[in-house]
Amino acid sequence: MIFAGSKTCFLNHKICDKISLDSKSYKMPKLPPKDYIQTVDFPTEINLQPIGIVHSPYKERHGTPRQSQLKSAPSTYQPVPAQIELFSDIVPKEALKDMEGFERIWVIAWLHLNKHWNPTVIIPRGPRIRRGTLATRAPHRPNPIGLSAPKLIKVEGLILHVEGIDLLDQTPVLDIKPYVNYCDAFPDAKCGYVDEVERDLEHEIDVFGKNKL
Repeated sequence: MIFAGSKTCFLNHKICDKISLDSKSYKMPKLPPKDYIQTVDFPTEINLQPIGIVHSPYKERHGTPRQSQLKSAPSTYQPVPAQIELFSDIVPKEALKDMEGFERIWVIAWLHLNKHWNPTVIIPRGPRIRRGTLATRAPHRPNPIGLSAPKLIKVEGLILHVEGIDLLDQTPVLDIKPYVNYCDAFPDAKCGYVDEVERDLEHEIDVFGKNKL
């Protein structure tokens, strides 16, 4: 019998010589160096595969909301329902487990109709001056990736029913993530020229051209 941590051990109830437990004599095996950065080449191309598709009432760019949440929407405004269908040969139903507990989701989409982009654009609000494209939410970008945060209504199998979509029908979906308040919302963050536009109360004309939003 050996009593751990003792300088004396007992084997078959007989006292044996003292055992020196020198921790310095034991060395942990060396792990291979984590040189992933050096061993993997920087990709010059990235191949993405759609995992789903948007079913939206919006069939053309004109009349489609520019954001999933409209500013100062009138009382009569009703966000339109839409569906996001995930492909069963890529995404199993288990991948959506626990999703229904979230009120909003992030939809990362590929804006496939946009083939070209310019380094500067004129945004629909504020002074008619050109802004750097990467400092705007313009859909024409070097990589036409769209980011939308619609309200999640329910999940049925591989179909997510949402409300307040700002994506065209048949838009390819690259990924779905839950919207999490503590790390996704920064209400006190400065927003550059957008703050100035908001202070001037310059809002977009709504999708029907009747009300200022």
